[in-house]
Amino acid sequence: MIETGPRPQPVHESPVEIFGTKEDSEALVVRGLLDSAGIDSVIVSLDAPQEVLPGVGGVVIRVAAEDGQAARQLIEEYRSSAEQATDDENAEGASGPAA
Repeated sequence: MIETGPRPQPVHESPVEIFGTKEDSEALVVRGLLDSAGIDSVIVSLDAPQEVLPGVGGVVIRVAAEDGQAARQLIEEYRSSAEQATDDENAEGASGPAA
């Protein structure tokens, strides 16, 4: 006979902040990166009244707590590969033929 006791309830942890920027376009790129990896995310505006707090604001990206570590790792890997590509381009330009 199968017992039909109470089923454990899923844990709903608060979303965690994994990325912040002042540029909406940068946040959209990161959100696209997360979406392509199957990680749901939300962009939250931190805009403050500019007449009160000029220059304060920006956006943050939040994901489910269980996706936080994977999302941070994905962003870090993307940044590392972008930096490597920039370094490679700079090295090619320095050693290329002179005109």
